[in-house]
Amino acid sequence: MRRFRVWLIIALLAAGLGGFALWGTGGGKASDQAYRLGTAERGSITASVRATGTLNPVTTVLVGSQLSGQVVEILADYNTPVQEGQVVARLYSEQIKSRRDAALADLAQAKADLDTKRAQIDKARSTLQRAEAQATDLNAQRDRTQAQLDDAQRTLERQQELTTRAVGTQTALDQARTQVDIQKANLASAMAQIASNRAELDGFKADIALADAGLQSANAVILQRQAKLRDIEIDLARTDIKSPVEGVVVKRDIELGQTVAASLSAPTLFTIAQDLREIDIYANIDEADVGQLKAGQKVSFTVNAYPNRTFEGSVRMVRLSAQTVQNVVTYTAVISVQNQDQSLLPGMTANLQIITDEKEDVLRIPNAALRFRPTVTAAAAQTQSRQRRPRGEMQDQDEGSFGRIYRIGPDGIPQPVPVRLGVTDGSYTEILRGDLQEGAAVIVGAQRSGNADEASGPATNRRPRPPRMF
Repeated sequence: MRRFRVWLIIALLAAGLGGFALWGTGGGKASDQAYRLGTAERGSITASVRATGTLNPVTTVLVGSQLSGQVVEILADYNTPVQEGQVVARLYSEQIKSRRDAALADLAQAKADLDTKRAQIDKARSTLQRAEAQATDLNAQRDRTQAQLDDAQRTLERQQELTTRAVGTQTALDQARTQVDIQKANLASAMAQIASNRAELDGFKADIALADAGLQSANAVILQRQAKLRDIEIDLARTDIKSPVEGVVVKRDIELGQTVAASLSAPTLFTIAQDLREIDIYANIDEADVGQLKAGQKVSFTVNAYPNRTFEGSVRMVRLSAQTVQNVVTYTAVISVQNQDQSLLPGMTANLQIITDEKEDVLRIPNAALRFRPTVTAAAAQTQSRQRRPRGEMQDQDEGSFGRIYRIGPDGIPQPVPVRLGVTDGSYTEILRGDLQEGAAVIVGAQRSGNADEASGPATNRRPRPPRMF
């Protein structure tokens, strides 16, 4: 038994020495065992911004009443499609109809007064025309009397001459004088009649002017009563509550028999969403991402009501007005969505992915490679800083488009490689420029060994400890 134990110990020692030799010579490089590697490869990258938003109708119209009154009829309810101009409710209108009938009677009376004024004007104008004809006749009589007076005057002069020559008689001379006096009296009468006629003409013209003023007043009364009638008809039309747009009723705020009071403001009776075949999403965009958004960018989103369905839309605009809540600044992006089957409803919450950039067949690396930073001893760090720090590396903090990755150098120490970065999708990042070829291995993390951890890298380059045999 003692000899058996000695040979068993010798065999175990031999097996341990052999395992140690195999671990040291066949286990590969220490650096290969200390780091996890990724590969620079070509592929596509889709950069996007994620956000949440609320679905809203493109246009929401609040239908109210400008009149006070009792609701006597409701013609639309929740989810009722309505056309533009369609009556959705009616108010009590009998009192307004009575006012309308009274206004119609007043208007008819005003029109009758207008006709009377016009008849009076026509009569006055007719009288004026007769007076003007009489004036013409009187002027003619005056002219005739004037001619007769002239003739009598000449006859008197001849009789006076004959009497002077003792040829004429005294009787003829007296008769001539009498005729002159008669014609003078006739002329004076004609002149008086002409003056009286002129006064009548002036009176008739004044009457016509007064009648014209009365006619204008009657026209003004008609216009005033027509305006009053139109105002009453407008109130009567307002008793029919109509939809101003084509859409669907999403809310009803009245009940049959309810009294609507519109003394200070128009109460809301219905809320109508205009044409839900097109709907908007109001998305809250963080200020750090708003610079990447542009009109026309594609958007995909899901809603909780249809978790297995993806909808699409496009960015219509980003509103310039910012909102600050608890020191967090956000902007509102408006996303246009076609909703032909009307499966999307107002108020739903949308989980959005806004595509800001798409690139195909580009050189890309895992984002873990950009986060990796090795932890080395101070002496190794000084050597690495003197020998391998690339020119321009100190500018990484100032230029956000530059980055730094690591690959394993010939001596097994991580070697930094400065690169110019492009777009990223959260998993991969585009490499625009840098000393990196397709298929090259880059360090994406550290193996868990000893004091090293996966996030910060290994503590040293030492080999892993061989396993204990006993």
